[in-house]
Amino acid sequence: MIQAEIGSSVTFSYIGTLDNGRIFHSTEQQGALTVAIGEGQLFPALEQALIGMRAGEVKNIVLSADQAYGPRLRENIITVSRSTFPAGKEIMVGQKLSIEFKGGATKVMIVTETGDSDITLDGNHPLAGQELTFALKMEQVVSQTAQEMTGERSVDIAGV
Repeated sequence: MIQAEIGSSVTFSYIGTLDNGRIFHSTEQQGALTVAIGEGQLFPALEQALIGMRAGEVKNIVLSADQAYGPRLRENIITVSRSTFPAGKEIMVGQKLSIEFKGGATKVMIVTETGDSDITLDGNHPLAGQELTFALKMEQVVSQTAQEMTGERSVDIAGV
């Protein structure tokens, strides 16, 4: 059996959990993921954990916040005047808003607090600052040579 290496196309399934045991994502509903190792489609530490695995192998890995979505940064949290929004627009805690900044940059932010005069928005990824545990199962490994011979391609999975 071949081992996963840089350039391999791998298909794997996983259950991702937080420290408290809550599942933040699983491939159970959508099916296993297929990626090409070395193309930057996954967190680098997750990709490294897949290298050397063979089909049928299982492994648990833990990614620190720095290896995953990074730390929660205070500078990604802003408070803006309610008057910034159209009059009568209902704004609720937990709501996602697309905010346009000077220079045309747009960022999706989550409302964390609402008041009579101010709204607090958090631009951190919801999993920022969290240690992530992945229970991995390698389903298939296709070497780069086999891909070239069969024309098999990997699927880009942005946002895992």
